[in-house]
Amino acid sequence: MAEREDNRWVTLVLVCLAQFMVILDATIVNIALPTIQEDLHFSQADLQWVVNSYTLLFGGFLLLGGRAADIVGRKKIFIAGTILFSVASLLNGLATSSGMLIAFRALQGLGAALVSPAALSIITTTFPEGPERTKALGVWSAIAAGGGAIGLLLGGILTEALSWEWIFFVNVPVGAATAILSARLISESKAERAGAFDVLGAVLVTAGLMVLVYAIVKAESFGWGSDRTLGLAAVGVALLAVFVLVESRTTGPLVRLGIFKIRSLAVANSVLLLVAGGLFALFFFATLYVQEVLGFKPIKAGFAFLPVAFGIAIGAGTAQVLIKKIGVRANAIAGMVVAAAGLFYLSGVPVDGTYVKDLLPGLLLMSFGMGNTFVPITLIATTNVEPEDAGLASGLFNTSQQVGGALGLAVLSTLAADRTVSYLQGLGHQPGPQDKAAGLVEGFQVAFTSAAILVTVGAILLAVLLRSRDVANVNPEQGVTVAA
Repeated sequence: MAEREDNRWVTLVLVCLAQFMVILDATIVNIALPTIQEDLHFSQADLQWVVNSYTLLFGGFLLLGGRAADIVGRKKIFIAGTILFSVASLLNGLATSSGMLIAFRALQGLGAALVSPAALSIITTTFPEGPERTKALGVWSAIAAGGGAIGLLLGGILTEALSWEWIFFVNVPVGAATAILSARLISESKAERAGAFDVLGAVLVTAGLMVLVYAIVKAESFGWGSDRTLGLAAVGVALLAVFVLVESRTTGPLVRLGIFKIRSLAVANSVLLLVAGGLFALFFFATLYVQEVLGFKPIKAGFAFLPVAFGIAIGAGTAQVLIKKIGVRANAIAGMVVAAAGLFYLSGVPVDGTYVKDLLPGLLLMSFGMGNTFVPITLIATTNVEPEDAGLASGLFNTSQQVGGALGLAVLSTLAADRTVSYLQGLGHQPGPQDKAAGLVEGFQVAFTSAAILVTVGAILLAVLLRSRDVANVNPEQGVTVAA
């Protein structure tokens, strides 16, 4: 029994290590972008695809990765994804042209889309609902949310101390060790009634999500009301609509539509769409503020976000205590309220601000609130789910996070850019450097305010739509009875 107990926690360490790499790579590249642009001769228009190609494949293949884990085997898909991610990381570091780097970043995103849902479903099938799963998902959530902040720090250190290639090379030994140890130490599991693989459904949902994510990430440059944006969005929605129609008539669907009747899962994923937009905005706009307004160098900018990682870790630890005392629903609402307060504080950043006075308090509130949000939201999204749907539920959760983050960032970037342009045009004279900085800050203030509103709306939706009995299985010791 003790050996089995030990293996469960070793499994948690391995899947968290792989997830840390995946989340790390979503942000680690941001600080190195100027160096990459110079070395590989990227045009300004193409540079965004170092990030977008990863996001596109990651978001597009998450549902497929999650269901494949249920059908093929969660351990097999997890290891395959880890190997693919590591190989792609090596190729990224060896890339000698902009086209090669964009292609290999897409391959890396595909590997991430296999790793993330498989890893989360391994946790939910390894740890039973209750205190053990709460503790395990507390660690998972701290890693998942804190990896973005660590990525900014590590990206700055590696880029300045070595070269941009090392932001990718660092994944190779970690990924190799994780794959080897996972093959020996993680137990295999799959859905008992998996059935045949739904090829048509897989093609439709993957194509639909990829087109939709592409429309979102390009909306700022194309224009939200442009024919290209609206056309792409229409194609994406049409593909997803056909996918729903096919799934409702298929005997062995890729996505069992009945899973959305689980109220806890449906509400948690809807709320996560909003919350993820706020979190993505924090890293993006706060990074721009410390570098373009406060004048921080990359490594100093990375260290500026180290408190965010600590805040999330402390919040995730606090959540494990609060969930037992006040329940998972109340903890999630409280976490979002605190995070929103942090974002509202950041909405007042001035052009002549300082890190300690104007940025740090907001970052600490936001990060602590996020730690107290992601743990309960993950628990809510995975409770009441049958073991055979663990991978599907994990894929849905990760898809909500990625699509919500991409959509939120695209919308908030547009709002910020519009405010900056409006401010500069209203000056009545040719803007100087100080005017341009003030215009940027005006845009950042709008973005942080909008992000705070998104998170606040998420808290309201959770309070209104989720009932205590919907999450009774998370805290059975509280004695909540489930009404018929």
